[in-house]
Amino acid sequence: MARTVRAAILQAKWTGDTASMIDVHESYARAAAEQGAQVMGFQEVFNAPYFCQVQEAEHYRWAEPVPDGPTVQRMQALARETGMVLVVPVFEVESAGNYYNTAAVIDADGTVLGKYRKHHIPQVKGFWEKYYFKPGNLGWPVFDTAVGRVGVYICYDRHFPEGWRALGLAGAEIVFNPSATSRGLSAYLWQLEQPAAAVANEYFVAAINRVGVEEYGDNDFYGTSYFVDPRGQFVGDVGSGTDEELIVRDLDLDMIEEVRQLWAFYRDRRPDAYGPLVES
Repeated sequence: MARTVRAAILQAKWTGDTASMIDVHESYARAAAEQGAQVMGFQEVFNAPYFCQVQEAEHYRWAEPVPDGPTVQRMQALARETGMVLVVPVFEVESAGNYYNTAAVIDADGTVLGKYRKHHIPQVKGFWEKYYFKPGNLGWPVFDTAVGRVGVYICYDRHFPEGWRALGLAGAEIVFNPSATSRGLSAYLWQLEQPAAAVANEYFVAAINRVGVEEYGDNDFYGTSYFVDPRGQFVGDVGSGTDEELIVRDLDLDMIEEVRQLWAFYRDRRPDAYGPLVES
């Protein structure tokens, strides 16, 4: 029997406040569920602006505990209501002085299965993330969900192949890559890196980017969110470069095994030869 999963991603514009931003995402999630979506992912720090365009202590106010904070708990209720698996990226405070760029993974019954913390933290103009976030320390978990094995890799992580591979080795079938990336900095990489990662690791990737210009800088977030299959081909059209958009696609998970039989990359790996790659 074919394993087809209907998946959704949302590229959204910042509304100006957290309450309305969460309302927007709930509305789109319900619309996705009405279209039959079984899993949905949101953009990086979905309930806040991309405040990392500046380095100001006031922006620590966006942080909350995971999973016990109000946003994740509200998303648990949404998952139960819609029957969808949700990938929910937020600004996490673990304890005083310990902050992470995090995504919670919530199963279709509302259970928080765990979280991923972004490993690679940029510190360049317009992306001053080291001011706010510690590097992730939870590894690259893959979560057994109602739709299959789901992993997460966040924004700047995508430039580093090691995490993509770790997720593949752990059995990921769909990897969500919530992002906040702007026109001009690395736009030409956007439709190159994630398809290449999908091919190299032979799974589906959901690439999610916010859209629009926000109040804390001139970064122009260019959307163009998409799903890509293990052959490196887009599943349907790429999202708009200027407008908010809900993208719902059917993912044929049987393709993973087909591609792994055709392109035997996992068989032909040489971990015995890779030691120098991680030597200081």
